[in-house]
Amino acid sequence: MASIDMKDVVSTVNGNFVLYKNRPLVREDNVICYGNVSDKYILQMIIMTEKEYKGRAVPDKIYVQLLSTDQSLPESSRVVKSTMKSGFSEALEIGMAWLERYLAS
Repeated sequence: MASIDMKDVVSTVNGNFVLYKNRPLVREDNVICYGNVSDKYILQMIIMTEKEYKGRAVPDKIYVQLLSTDQSLPESSRVVKSTMKSGFSEALEIGMAWLERYLAS
């Protein structure tokens, strides 16, 4: 399992979001979005379950979706790829691989 290298994480000045590998990483409730909305695709991770780790609730099962940002498509057609993963690192790793591949094409 890959771990997040903290040298790749940069907080913004106003504190609204964090940049990870030069892309915004934003969490609201149980939804985490990664990527620039101005790009053709973004990554959405939905935390389905949490588990306790050292007295804190951490994401466990995460539903990962690569989404098209094309507003002309119906919402149901914007999902390009999806999978369920265990743990945030695993979810982010597969999602970033998809995002990089699709943005490069």
